[in-house]
Amino acid sequence: MGQRRVHGEYPTFNLMDSYKDSKETIPLIFILSAGSDPMGDWEKFADLKGVVKTKRESVSLGQGQEKRADEMIRRGKENGMWVLLQNCHFAKSWMPKLEQVVESLADSNAHRDFRLWLTSMPADYFPVSVLQTSVKMTIEPPSGIRANLTRTFANMEPTELAKTKAPKKYQKLLYGFAFFHAIVQDRRKFGPIGWNIQYEFNNEDLKVCIKQMEYFIDQYEDVPFKDLKFLAAEINYGGRVTDDKDSRLIQVIVEDYINPKLFDDDYSFSASGLYKAPPFSDRDALLKFTSELPQNPNPEVFGLHENAEILTAQASTRELLETILGIQPREVAGGGKTREEVILDLVAYLEKNTPKLFPISEISKQYQTQYTESMNTVLIQELIRYNKLIDVMVETMKQLKKALKGEEVMSEELEQMEKMLFNNMVPEIWSERGFLSLKPLMSWIKDLNDRVKFLNKWIDNGTPSVFWISGFFFPQAFLTGTLQNFARKYQIAIDKLSFQFIIHDTLTPEMIKQKPEDGCYVYGMSFEGARWDYDAHVLAESLPKELYTPIPMLQFLPISDRKVPTSGIYSCPVYKVLTRTGTLSTTGHSTNFVIFIEIPTNVPETKWIKAGVAGFLALRY
Repeated sequence: MGQRRVHGEYPTFNLMDSYKDSKETIPLIFILSAGSDPMGDWEKFADLKGVVKTKRESVSLGQGQEKRADEMIRRGKENGMWVLLQNCHFAKSWMPKLEQVVESLADSNAHRDFRLWLTSMPADYFPVSVLQTSVKMTIEPPSGIRANLTRTFANMEPTELAKTKAPKKYQKLLYGFAFFHAIVQDRRKFGPIGWNIQYEFNNEDLKVCIKQMEYFIDQYEDVPFKDLKFLAAEINYGGRVTDDKDSRLIQVIVEDYINPKLFDDDYSFSASGLYKAPPFSDRDALLKFTSELPQNPNPEVFGLHENAEILTAQASTRELLETILGIQPREVAGGGKTREEVILDLVAYLEKNTPKLFPISEISKQYQTQYTESMNTVLIQELIRYNKLIDVMVETMKQLKKALKGEEVMSEELEQMEKMLFNNMVPEIWSERGFLSLKPLMSWIKDLNDRVKFLNKWIDNGTPSVFWISGFFFPQAFLTGTLQNFARKYQIAIDKLSFQFIIHDTLTPEMIKQKPEDGCYVYGMSFEGARWDYDAHVLAESLPKELYTPIPMLQFLPISDRKVPTSGIYSCPVYKVLTRTGTLSTTGHSTNFVIFIEIPTNVPETKWIKAGVAGFLALRY
């Protein structure tokens, strides 16, 4: 099959082959994927074909751009111009008009040099007839460090490396930026531990960085590394980053690739020593050096633990199985129970294991609103939230049973619920009103009962000495209540307070018999990407195949006007579930995010930031 096929070498994209199949009546369409941007390739190809800038036009479709697109197509047909309509998926209402335009090309007297180019993400409303008529192309972002670097340098002219008055510095910085680009793109394959949000970094981001680098090298004797890093991490790439934890990450990543050590031939980008910026040479030597890099890089080059590969494989497997479950037939041949009988049995089991509603009015008398005890309010709010969930569960299960027996019309909502129950998934109508969770149905119902048991114990025995933080529907309210109790006790403004985190790794929740004088004890969190070293009492690397580890019991102690330590700690984000993403709330954080906790460390904090270390209140199972 050849080395390219066997080892998955990245083939450089050749627009000429596709262009030969087009003409004035046949459009060309780029089918986009995350991280791909064909604009640069299109402009480069236009220059190669001698299409001057006055003979080519482009517009990014969206609100208010339809008339401009119509006018550009009209001029293009008359004057033999190239017209590029970008992001057609943003102009859903204009798609019928695009279909008419393409159909009319066959009967029009368009100039023989006219070409209509389109770009679009896959969309079910994109006209099928346009797809059938067009020459279709797709540019997938290269997978892997080597493939990404190969694409960057293969698309360059050999003379480009001699740019600027300091070509040696230019080449080193060019390789640093290219490697940085490959890292931020390829981290996406690791899912949430790579990036909280899957950003669409593309080649245009890299090109802007390179142009700025060229300017600075020609203008200044000394390379302004600080400015280059700021532009890359805060603007060119950072402009896409919306999550504050991801923003922190990209600022740390760029430090490894754009710094004065880059000019040292022995400087390595990772601990393995495999990845370096090569000595000054020509483009062919750069490509040869790059071709000798590992095809499948270890997670260490990204700063991740080797367990990240296991997480990636699990995510791919889970996605495949969910797809298979989603397309399985509703009816199966053979003996045994029917699908309806299976679901009725399941509903009976769920009804039996669904907790009873909390008697809010009675409990409110026992736990009245008090100025000195905010936890009473927190408890009642939690009970109200769980009651709303339990009420919906009971009511929808009654409706579903009637619908399965033919006593009630099977609505679309009930049909979806039936399908998800059969696939051991939590129905959307429950999850929309429930606590954030990734657990399958059977694990979820057990988790619900554990949470209710925690609250019942609170009701029966009074405010706990130690709190199972994973049992809260809205843990942020609990943390605010802890601060509020301290503020009212000592007559301090609450906005002056922040938590000090004391780790009690020699104690277990069962050993705690009395509440602390101030603050609260909490347990029930887990690490991903690292573990707690009970001997050294610091954060440590995970053991092989140990994906999640328990976080020791913590004391959240409110302190007034506290100064945050600048060293010796890792500011570890804590989330409710493993996806790390959620809806952006008014606080500027995701609804999935709970709090930053400070974990002692004897290595630089940047190690754990690159490793994607985080804490979680709940896992998948």
